[in-house]
Amino acid sequence: MPQAYEIFQPIRRSTSVVFASPHSGRVYDQSFLRRSVLDERTIRSSEDAFVDLLFSAAPAHGAPLIAANAPRAFVDLNRGAEELDPALIRGVKRGGHNPRVSAGLGVIPRVVAGGREIYRGKLSPVEVEMRLAAHWHPYHAGLQGLLDESHALFGEAILIDCHSMPHEAIESLCRAQDGNPEIVVGDRFGASADGAIVARIEAAFRAAGFRVARNVPFAGAYTAQHYGRPSRRQHVVQIEIDRSLYMDEARLCPNKGFDAIRKVLDRIIGEIAMIGRPAENLPLAAE
Repeated sequence: MPQAYEIFQPIRRSTSVVFASPHSGRVYDQSFLRRSVLDERTIRSSEDAFVDLLFSAAPAHGAPLIAANAPRAFVDLNRGAEELDPALIRGVKRGGHNPRVSAGLGVIPRVVAGGREIYRGKLSPVEVEMRLAAHWHPYHAGLQGLLDESHALFGEAILIDCHSMPHEAIESLCRAQDGNPEIVVGDRFGASADGAIVARIEAAFRAAGFRVARNVPFAGAYTAQHYGRPSRRQHVVQIEIDRSLYMDEARLCPNKGFDAIRKVLDRIIGEIAMIGRPAENLPLAAE
């Protein structure tokens, strides 16, 4: 079994910013694929494919990047460990209404994009606990460790939670007169990050020519809710990128715009890293 995640560290940590890619994992266990009623192409539709590659320049700007290996269809690291789906897992009792769980998008997803069921029948509690123990808990321990390091070094932590959004979803959820957003910046309507930090991140994307929206239609899920504590100088900002900008969504491969988007993001990552860099430090030079 592969490790739950990878951390790409800078040569020298020079910023309180941490980048995370919880949904770009693409290591599919063969037993999971055999268990699913979906083909390999369909089961990959929930991936934030290649987002880890888009943000791979983070270490060059003095910031670590943590990236999950397990796919979102297997375990969703942007959900709480308690978000268990009674329609999928035997023995789970129905609790209070949770729209994510009701939609089949709990910590162990029941469906992939488009509401397509992953399994025939239910999973055992033992199987679910094994997935959480092998992937969910290690990933969040690793993430917490990076945030603790930021606090120790800089007195604050800024987490950038990196995601992508299907172009079709943007078109169905947005009706912007001046064009649908290409980037959605989420701070749970001000609850997960200081407004000045969020404004600087938005400005960096706008200056690069992107159409940017805040919190609509994606404001942030478990990671932003759980880790975002602005009063304790711990901020979480979720970034969603329109997949059509950099990939062929039907074929699940990078498109001709991938390298250009990656190059633009390199500059934006550098600007975001500056937000968490002590004023006395100069921008990180190549080492």
